[in-house]
Amino acid sequence: MKLRVIVTGTTGMVGEGVLLECLQDPNVEQVLSISRRPSGISHPKLREIIHADFHNLTPIQEQLTGYNACFFCLGVSAVGLQEPEYRRLTYDLTLHFAQTLLPRNPGLTFCYVSGAGTDSSEKGRQMWARVKGKTENDLLKLGFAHAYMFRPGFLKATPGQRHVLSYYKYFGWLYPALRRLAPKYVSTLAELGRAMLHVARHGATKPVLEVPDIVALARP
Repeated sequence: MKLRVIVTGTTGMVGEGVLLECLQDPNVEQVLSISRRPSGISHPKLREIIHADFHNLTPIQEQLTGYNACFFCLGVSAVGLQEPEYRRLTYDLTLHFAQTLLPRNPGLTFCYVSGAGTDSSEKGRQMWARVKGKTENDLLKLGFAHAYMFRPGFLKATPGQRHVLSYYKYFGWLYPALRRLAPKYVSTLAELGRAMLHVARHGATKPVLEVPDIVALARP
């Protein structure tokens, strides 16, 4: 099956890594990047929409039809944010985007990048984990043909990436040791992207995918 994919967050480390995998995959025929700034990547498969307000998609909603996969990689850190603001930027924004796509792409597979430690009970002590848990739970209830929640941990950037988190410059060298010592929490961005492409084509046996699941799905 040829894929027509929407990717968000392509000016962030995760979104850029996933975008690069999409552009390299011969089964992907078109990629639509939606972000607040240009990704800086040029490719025959790639089209970009620059849109500032993800809480109001009305100006671009008619351009969001004809796709069979969405890889939602947009997200913010909870550091320094109170729960109402973090919820607005995480839960509200993501659900609005998903609810806009659903009626326009009824056969679409929606993949959401959550995070290791997300709290599906929505009752834990960590604010970010509760909000992510509610986001996952409500996405799964929306009615997409298929929806998968990806929970990566430490991610190794893809060589050549432009958008890399500042901490990675200091801790990226630890990846080989972490992969050996804590394999349940470590993967590459290439593996994350390949796993998303796999479930978009073939599905998965469960909706919530932890790091070992991501690594397994990424294998050829």
